[in-house]
Amino acid sequence: MIVVVGSGIAGLSAALAITETVGEHGTASSETHPDVLLVTKGPILESNTLHAQGGIAVALFQDDNPSLHKADTLAAGAGLCDPTAVDVLTREGVQRVRELVEAGVHFDRQPDGNLSRGLEAAHGKARVIHAGGDATGKILEQDVAAMVLANPKVHVIEHAMLKDLIITDNRVAGVTLLIDTSAQPVAQQYPNSISDYVLNQASTASNHMVDVRAQAVILATGGSGQLYPYTTNPQIATGDGVAAAWRAGAQLADLEFYQFHPTALAVGEHFLISEAVRGEGAHLLDEQGVRYMLQVDKHAELAPRDVVARANFAVMQKQSGRPVYLDVSQISLPDSVMSDALSNARPTVRSSHKELLRAFLHRRFPTIDATTRSLGFDWCDQALPVAPAAHYSMGGICTDVFGRTSVPGLYAAGECARSGVHGANRLASNSLLEGLVFGHRAGVAAKNFINSPQAAIQVWQTQPQHAAHQRLRLLQIPSVNHPERGPHSADVANSDLPRFEASDTRESIQQELWNHVGVLRDRQGLTAAIAHLGSALAEAESVVANRDIRPQNLAADCAVQQLENRNLLTVGYLSAVAALQRQESRGAHARTDFPNRSEVGVSMRYAKYS
Repeated sequence: MIVVVGSGIAGLSAALAITETVGEHGTASSETHPDVLLVTKGPILESNTLHAQGGIAVALFQDDNPSLHKADTLAAGAGLCDPTAVDVLTREGVQRVRELVEAGVHFDRQPDGNLSRGLEAAHGKARVIHAGGDATGKILEQDVAAMVLANPKVHVIEHAMLKDLIITDNRVAGVTLLIDTSAQPVAQQYPNSISDYVLNQASTASNHMVDVRAQAVILATGGSGQLYPYTTNPQIATGDGVAAAWRAGAQLADLEFYQFHPTALAVGEHFLISEAVRGEGAHLLDEQGVRYMLQVDKHAELAPRDVVARANFAVMQKQSGRPVYLDVSQISLPDSVMSDALSNARPTVRSSHKELLRAFLHRRFPTIDATTRSLGFDWCDQALPVAPAAHYSMGGICTDVFGRTSVPGLYAAGECARSGVHGANRLASNSLLEGLVFGHRAGVAAKNFINSPQAAIQVWQTQPQHAAHQRLRLLQIPSVNHPERGPHSADVANSDLPRFEASDTRESIQQELWNHVGVLRDRQGLTAAIAHLGSALAEAESVVANRDIRPQNLAADCAVQQLENRNLLTVGYLSAVAALQRQESRGAHARTDFPNRSEVGVSMRYAKYS
């Protein structure tokens, strides 16, 4: 059996690839393939994929090709992409997306039946396809999850949190799960199935924890956006897979590269205003109504996300932290909209530009339109207040182009993985494609590993990793018994900023990251973050190691939050260390004390002291 942890597009694609439902030639019997246990921390549909407004970038159209898509991806990655991985992404992505189209995924189409497409920042061609306008992730998640739920070889358990990986003889042997049995559906998907067996074990365990043995494990746990108070990520994005992989001994890479989306609403829950809005022609304005991106970059609002996010942040600093504004009034309406308006209007009546724009925005961005209106904004009449928000992690578990990690039997795909395709900065709308392509590859590779594990291990050991220039560093995080362990202990000891403990609120962790490991960083802030996060992490590890998690705590979500905080502290600490050690500004990583980019790009990998 193979365990897949996570139900976003990467996990769903992996499960389908293992069972040969999507992407395999021929129609082999399902009995010839291993069973899959897919576990997810919330309901199966809840994932970063569900919340993705942007589309899927793919070179499907006659005026485009994978080589052009590859070139745009490499340019955005600021010298740290793995060209081989990018080639896999852009070429195999065409096949994977075509399979989804053939499977009936509800992508948007033009009146003539052809797929609609849009232009987004840093793309040289209009190659981004959407579903439901700005609801691509939601529709993709619903349609592909339906395929998974219809597959009798895939067994699903919801509300199951990954506590840790089980390692036996230096290879993965399964997972330890904390399962909320009270939240399970009354009738299971398939009675007397693997999921039934695991749930029965969990229900009889005193702490609702169960060890699940597996021949291979695929981590598709998404990102860690809950590191920050301003984020477009859902509540479940707490870095669980990356932290568990680190504890299991897997190599991590490039954790300092965290992409902040330039335009999240500066009110409420920081709802994301899609890149595609700027792709249609929206402008960014300061509080005086002045458009400033023309002076920042030749591509103006369509510059790479890191450039726009830093520009927005800099303008906000000049405005004492007040937000900038996104103005859609200057959007040029497509010819089809104007033609329809003219043909449908009476000779003496013409719709105003504002009326046409309002109708266009309602159709093109239905989710954004509904959300902004629910918050009291009519974005045709008033510019939206926006600010940068944590959006996507380029770093994560180090994998090769087949999703293999440095731990035999462990695979990773999607945002939790460092596949090599994003480098220092993700190109817009490449994330869903990455999950689709490398989730599929990880599923196939895990299945092959079961058949020939020794061959798979040997391939990992000889596989060239990531960028042409790379460096591996060994790292040991602090512990309660050895708080002096960890980098830059002298700086940590001399830090005079207030400390916080693991028992403090989630907000304490988030504020530490926002203040010191956020859009702009420097040595003083990073060393302070390492001190504070390291101390709290040591305490959190001690608490988890020495305290039982009881059912009453589980019901109150205390146990889950305790484990999530440990994971956030782990990823946050390692990210701060990586950011301090990268003494340059590159891609999404910006140091005010090292504002220039080094001549040679080096991809940093980290491994635990053995």
